[in-house]
Amino acid sequence: MLGKEGENPRMRAWTTVSACMASILLIADDAWVQNEVAAAIDDASTTVRHETDPRMATTAAGESRYDVIIIDMQVGSMGGVALIRALRDAINAGEVELTPMVLLLDRADDAFLAKRVDAAAFVTKPFTAQALRSALMGIHPAARGS
Repeated sequence: MLGKEGENPRMRAWTTVSACMASILLIADDAWVQNEVAAAIDDASTTVRHETDPRMATTAAGESRYDVIIIDMQVGSMGGVALIRALRDAINAGEVELTPMVLLLDRADDAFLAKRVDAAAFVTKPFTAQALRSALMGIHPAARGS
């Protein structure tokens, strides 16, 4: 479906969300997850920093300002829920800026966990680029034109 002047409204929305998100922190240790996130973002104006060590997640989040943090459900020996809680503790302590977090679930039945820790969004693995983009657009009102 094309909009005004042959413009694809979905691409326009993704361009808007990309412009809103210049910096993403991805906390994941599986190479395929890292590759899928990179492929879904695939935007020269957006940088994705990878952190594979869950013990370094709060340090990485505090070293720079990120527009969103994407967290795999299991990173090494630490679960995504525990990572979100640790990041929230760091936010409350003033060590990390308030940042929306997206949880990558292992199965759809884990959605209640994402809701329990108040993740801004969640996507079930394996995910498509469109599913991840939709989740990211859902947490940024500017991408929806609000």
